[in-house]
Amino acid sequence: MVILGFTVFKAKDPVITVGSVSLKDLDFSLTPLNINASLDVNVSVRNPNRVGFRYNNASALLNYDGGLVGEAPIPAGRIGARKTTGMNIVISLMADRLLLNPQLYSDVLSGSLPLSTYTRISGKVSVLFVKIKVVSTSTCNMTVDVKNGTLKDTVCQYKTKL
Repeated sequence: MVILGFTVFKAKDPVITVGSVSLKDLDFSLTPLNINASLDVNVSVRNPNRVGFRYNNASALLNYDGGLVGEAPIPAGRIGARKTTGMNIVISLMADRLLLNPQLYSDVLSGSLPLSTYTRISGKVSVLFVKIKVVSTSTCNMTVDVKNGTLKDTVCQYKTKL
């Protein structure tokens, strides 16, 4: 019975889709040089598994050229079995870190800004009255078209560990 439970209910990777990304709350001044901004990201997460997943508080990290430039909290929640949940995540940009990167100028001039996100969500699933710890990570590499602020070339990798 336990073997049947673990074969039928074997964990599958969640499917994360970025619906839209928009610049929000842009505040810019030259003296002193200061930029504050946030990205509004609409994400949907589909749980293809036959059991629901309850997860703890987590964070989404935004990286540029190998350095952390943004962070967003992800509140604890639950995604039902074979359900899709929408999330609106607001990533606060650490503009000072972004501006100090010497690669930024050439990337903006080229019209493409390469970014990556990393998210690690831990939680539990219940299979046949047994609670199993699960850690799901996603890493997405994307390019922002600087002219129109849209995403292109998004590639994500997912890992789930029991």
